[in-house]
Order: sequence, then structure tokens, then C-alpha cells
Amino acid sequence: MVGEFFAGVGLLGRGIGMYARSPRLVLLGIIPALISGALFIAAYATLIYFVSDLAELFTWFADGWSEGPRDVVQVLAAIGILGLGGLIGVLTFTAVTLLIGDPFYETISGKIEERFGGVPGEIDVPWWRSLRRSLWDSIRLIALSVAIGIPLFFLGLIPFIGQTVVPVIGALVGGWFLALELVGVAFYRRGLRLPDRRRLLAANRPLALGFGVGVFCCFLIPLGAVLVMPAAVAGGTLLARKVLDLPIDAPAPSTPARG
Repeated sequence: MVGEFFAGVGLLGRGIGMYARSPRLVLLGIIPALISGALFIAAYATLIYFVSDLAELFTWFADGWSEGPRDVVQVLAAIGILGLGGLIGVLTFTAVTLLIGDPFYETISGKIEERFGGVPGEIDVPWWRSLRRSLWDSIRLIALSVAIGIPLFFLGLIPFIGQTVVPVIGALVGGWFLALELVGVAFYRRGLRLPDRRRLLAANRPLALGFGVGVFCCFLIPLGAVLVMPAAVAGGTLLARKVLDLPIDAPAPSTPARG
């Protein structure tokens, strides 16, 4: 399991390397990520501005406490709100960016597929239908991630556990949903939907978590989401091919026969 986990991290590394070696793909992939990044930075800055007011709202039960304990509870609540906002932001950033850049990331994923033999029996889906399916699946994933994120928010208020165990759980949960999102482009190309993604990634869970957690950690770095997003799509394509038992290694060059 540990080996599979780090193999998943390695898929992200390969995606970064393949993406970085193609200047055309770099330019193609960064445009939608910049647009989405600007929107999410503005949204998170707004959350930071109002976080103290939100912390007071969520800790109404401590209004009658003495100043010291009340301040501690409010600080923990503020940390929890920012953590929940960051988790939801990372997950929704991926969904929104994939929607904005659907044609761009389709091209990046297609180039990766071509390097390893293409897609036998590829299904040609009109862009508007692909966008509609992607939007619906993304809404379902976001709703599920929010439903899981809310309990994590309240667990984050628990001293020590909220600052040690909960962030690890958050990274694993976030990594799982990111992996589900990032293999979507390759799966749609084969006519496969969200239930197919869940089933195949669940059968290769350590591999999927290694890839997803790697992406999650990169997204926590300032501007990391903008810079890594296109490479994550490339790595997600490799992950999709891996779980579908398709080759992800370039064929060795043939040696001319000696007469």
C-alpha cells in the first residue's frame, strides 16, 4: 500500500515533467487556472476579512463566558472556518477550473493519451454535452465534499486533535475528491461517468490517494493551484490509464534488423 501511494505521487511528478517540457501546453493550461485563481483569491480574502465576525456567530454559546476562554474558543473557530474554507476552496477550484478550461484541458489530456497509444474506441461527445455532464458531476462532488467538510470543521475545534489529526484526515479526503475530479476528462473520453470513476479508483485506492494528496499539498502552496493545475490534469490522465490497465510508458524504439 505504501508503494502504491508513492507510485501515485510519482504520477503527479510525471505529469509535472511532461507538462513543463511543452511550452505550448504551459501557455494553453495556465489561462483558465489564472482566471479561476483570481476569483478564488478574492473569495478567500473576503473570508479572511469577515472571519472574526463568523467566529463570533458560530460561538454564540460562549458569549457569557469570561474573556480568556471566550477568546480561545473564537480563535479555534476562526482557524476551523479558514481550514474549512481552504478545503472547500481547493476542491471547488479544481471543479470550476476544469469547467472554465474544458477545451484547454481536453487538449492537454488528449496529447498525453497520444503519447501512449491513444484511446481505442474513443467516444466523440459534443462539447456542450460534455460540459453539461462535467458540470453535474462536479456539483455532486462539491456537495459531497461540503457535507464531509462540515463535520471536519467541528472536529477542528477540538484542541490538539483539531490541529493534528483533522488536517491529515482533511488531506486524505481532499486528495480523494481531487483524484476523482482530475481523472474526469480521460473518463468522459471513454463514455465513463462518476460512478465508474469511484469504482475504479476505489479498487486502486492507495494509488489514487497518493496522486490526490500530492495535488492537494501542491494546491496549498501560494499560487500552487494555478501553476500545478494543468500538470495535475496530465497526471490525472496517467492515473486514469493506469486504473484502466492501459500503458503509461512510451514504447521502446525499435532496433533495425541487421542483415
